[in-house]
Amino acid sequence: MGKKICGRKRHVLVDTLGNLPGVRVLPADIADAAGARALLPELQTWLGRLERLWADGAYQGLVEWAREELGVVVEIVSKLAGQEGFVPLPKRWRVEQTFGCLGRNRRLARDYEFWPENAESALYIASIHRSLKRLTAAA
Repeated sequence: MGKKICGRKRHVLVDTLGNLPGVRVLPADIADAAGARALLPELQTWLGRLERLWADGAYQGLVEWAREELGVVVEIVSKLAGQEGFVPLPKRWRVEQTFGCLGRNRRLARDYEFWPENAESALYIASIHRSLKRLTAAA
């Protein structure tokens, strides 16, 4: 079993449709790039189908590592010139939208889980529920 985490970060990999192929819940004091280094190797077979990953500026230290270790191109999407406040960045808005949709799930609205593995499972379950709702709405 893992240790109890006081403060967490959810590191996610989201495809362009908003699906959640990978998630890792880690202590909040771990840098974003280090969190991605913990998540991405688990998704090696999935990463082989991608041309590039888009990430925000907090993942700057990931660019070289991902290219050398995983053979994946990571492109940093930076803020727009003169941007003030929250503005959805091109190519990265899907992650914000996914977090927003998952945040509507009651179990994810607050951090109820004691173990990080349970928090990861709750994210996967909410993502599956979201996908099923989209599929049944299309039918």
